[in-house]
Amino acid sequence: MLKTFLRWLLIILYKIEVTGLENYAKAGKRVLIVANHTSFLDPLLLGVFLPENITFAINTQISQRWWLKPFLRLSRVFPMDPTHPLSLKDLIHYLEGDTKTVIFPEGRISVTGALMKIYDGTAMVADKANATILPIRISGAQYTHFSKLHRIVRLRFFPKITITILPPEHISAPLSLRGKARREYCGHLLSDIMTKMMFTTSHYQQTIFSTLLASRKIHGGQHTITEDLDRSTLSYNNLITRSLIVGDALKKITARNENVGVFLPNSSKTLITILGLQLQDRVPAMLNYSMGSVSILSACRTAEIKTVLTSRRFIALADLNDLADQLSKHCELMYLEDMANNISAMDKFTALVKTLSADFWYKHQSVNPNAPAVILFTSGSEGTPKGVVLSHTNIIGNLKQLEACISFNAKDIVLNFLPMFHSFGFTVGTMLPIINGIKTFFYPSPLHFSVIPEIAYESHATIMFGTNTFLAAYAKKAHAYDFFNMRYVIAGAEKLQENTRQIWSDKFGIRILEGYGATETSPITSVNTPLYHKAGTVGRFMPCMDYKLEPIPGINDAGQLHVKGPNIMLGYLLATNPGQLVPPESIYGKGWYDTGDIVNIDNEGFISIRGRSKRFAKVGGEMISLAAVEELAITAWPTEHHAVISLPDEKKGEQIILVTTYKKATIASLLVASPGVSNISLPKKILIVDTIPVMATGKTNYPEVAALMDGDKAS
Repeated sequence: MLKTFLRWLLIILYKIEVTGLENYAKAGKRVLIVANHTSFLDPLLLGVFLPENITFAINTQISQRWWLKPFLRLSRVFPMDPTHPLSLKDLIHYLEGDTKTVIFPEGRISVTGALMKIYDGTAMVADKANATILPIRISGAQYTHFSKLHRIVRLRFFPKITITILPPEHISAPLSLRGKARREYCGHLLSDIMTKMMFTTSHYQQTIFSTLLASRKIHGGQHTITEDLDRSTLSYNNLITRSLIVGDALKKITARNENVGVFLPNSSKTLITILGLQLQDRVPAMLNYSMGSVSILSACRTAEIKTVLTSRRFIALADLNDLADQLSKHCELMYLEDMANNISAMDKFTALVKTLSADFWYKHQSVNPNAPAVILFTSGSEGTPKGVVLSHTNIIGNLKQLEACISFNAKDIVLNFLPMFHSFGFTVGTMLPIINGIKTFFYPSPLHFSVIPEIAYESHATIMFGTNTFLAAYAKKAHAYDFFNMRYVIAGAEKLQENTRQIWSDKFGIRILEGYGATETSPITSVNTPLYHKAGTVGRFMPCMDYKLEPIPGINDAGQLHVKGPNIMLGYLLATNPGQLVPPESIYGKGWYDTGDIVNIDNEGFISIRGRSKRFAKVGGEMISLAAVEELAITAWPTEHHAVISLPDEKKGEQIILVTTYKKATIASLLVASPGVSNISLPKKILIVDTIPVMATGKTNYPEVAALMDGDKAS
């Protein structure tokens, strides 16, 4: 009777919704129920809403608290002393009696809102007792006053709470593993189950705007979300209102489902433009203004772009008048300043009213989360630029994958200097903050090496995303205290060099988290996290991603990586067939993406990049990684910039060329600095240059490096 009363009381107060009860029945008799721990309400919620009289494995000290004792009488309690090893053995024996027992593997209530450390002991219990794992996700209780997120999120008296019961799983370790190794292996498996649970129960199959509205509901309409170099800040309400105004203006000059070029720098206005286009079912096509007129015009033809949105102020400050003139010959340039002059007071009032009622009218619109959300263009290093079409589900799914692995909260501040035309800058630098209540400071260029550390210091930034090239440059210019408030520095897009990792550790006391991905994967494929980190690797796969390694002749310990998952692009737009979407497909079937990267994956799931398939040279019948040769030069002369390419060779098939800014570089000195390295892995020639070409994202521009060889003599 008491359970029934509490069940109805909780339903009335918190609108409790329980899904997946059929999975509870499928789990069988010997079940270890594992749940995330969001608040003091969690045991009560599970005790009242789960069928049968389940057992709770609870810390002995916690079970003695006076206010908890009345609720513990509702279920059986198995007290555990975490400092006593026999407690785990007793729990194993208890489970072997075919019982259903709840345990919180984190061992404590979350103080981040995300998963915390998962204890291996829980996995060991399931392994030893041969018990089924039943994952349960509790969501919403973290926003109540019973959580430990005071002053981190906006707490509410009666938020909606959902309890999702997922399909049962089993932990099985190889029989050869014993002792500590087996315990750690099982711990990894349980952590993966919990991480997968957090992702699959997230609402990622929705549009960017609907996710934005959900975030406003959590953090409040007046919560500040963006700031840029103009020092103008926007709250959620401001951002939504201005996006509606711009969207209505763009509706008059563009057609539904049209690909519209966006030729703008990092700023709040660019974000407003993107959201405005998406609101009206237009697809923003982010043009890379660093590519040059030939590549930009090629991108416009490939995506059939007729209208390009830009700014007179941006064109003038960036000295892009010639480029704008070339672009205007093929597309209609629309300037934001001109559009602003045509917006009336009635337009603004209408948008304000729609902002306040957006939660009502938007959910009644026919919006498709699997529709294109953005077009990003590859750099064209393999020829003409390709358009990569990403859906709303791709982008939100990729961000929810990341959130399942790393904790972010509304107290964070992101410094985003990566351009929005790059997938890293668009998805992670721009969309991640706005859907998580994180304030973003937009800076227009990553090339201001002295200014960006000062901006980080001034803005109290806690999160920064960058490439190795940029992070190395900032480290040289920055004061040791510039990044005093930084929680996460995440590197991607190119390999993180050891000297960059070391200087950030020594000078700033910051561990850089290296990740890996591609525009085609929205872009995150893997990342090191505070919980699971291994230096020299690019971390572990995002949850719910499948992979296969294609064998490569001549390479024994690695293979070419193919991936599949919710973050894989809708497809390509190619110059050979403009406007036609080509869905992803590899030798493993439809929906698979061939990364072209040669990788090794160890038994813990950490990925090590050996190089790109096109960045290997066949010398004398042996496959030589050009990236590995670059590593030799970096180790020998860490303060200089190096690039390695290959050229045809009549005798040995290909020859390796080192291009470097180190003025005293010789093959002999490189050999001395690389003990144990065979001669075949050394460059045949060295070209000394003043600078090595790089792209706007900081990556080495290898086609231009190869062009340096024309007319030059290599020594």
